[in-house]
Amino acid sequence: MKTAEPSLLSRLMRRLIFALYRRRGYRLVETNQPPRRCVMIGVPHTSNWDFVFFLGAVTELGIRPSFMGKHTLFKWPMTRFMYDMGGVPVDRSAKGRNYVDQVVDAFATAEDLALVVAPEGTRSATRPWRSGFYHIAHKAGVPLVPAWVENKTGRGGIGPAIMPSGDYAADLEKLLTYYQSVMPGHPRWALLEAAIVEERSATHA
Repeated sequence: MKTAEPSLLSRLMRRLIFALYRRRGYRLVETNQPPRRCVMIGVPHTSNWDFVFFLGAVTELGIRPSFMGKHTLFKWPMTRFMYDMGGVPVDRSAKGRNYVDQVVDAFATAEDLALVVAPEGTRSATRPWRSGFYHIAHKAGVPLVPAWVENKTGRGGIGPAIMPSGDYAADLEKLLTYYQSVMPGHPRWALLEAAIVEERSATHA
């Protein structure tokens, strides 16, 4: 069956985002090609411009980025626009089906799904990383792809894919090693270190 062409509004929005990405002068200094099905980790999340960078960078590499969105945003008249933009509806109030399982179901039926997630949660993150991104990747059997952006310099990159092993703390340590190599000394990595410590403590409790 022929796939419907994306709506005019979504095409214009994607062009606008990519134009802003270009206008801001972002530079991809590391361009590992991400798999077409993966969970992309976007950090550090310190500015609203991060969204423009991550979507623009993935688009530049020929990948259509996706994101999780509250299910109520997918109601008419926004339904087609949200799906065309790569939205994956999530109902956090659904009984018996948490949001992780809902996204895993989306991966099960998608040939292409590069889900961009900000595990820090907010721009002013002060707590350890949220683990939902990891459980999605592990349950769906797709790799994690670390991505990063340095807003002061406009530099950013897409790192090598890491297949989740099921050992959350061990895989977080791999991510920490990678991020420290591309942005050494960044204060936000303390949140990743805290997530590792928290997981180790819970495992040995």
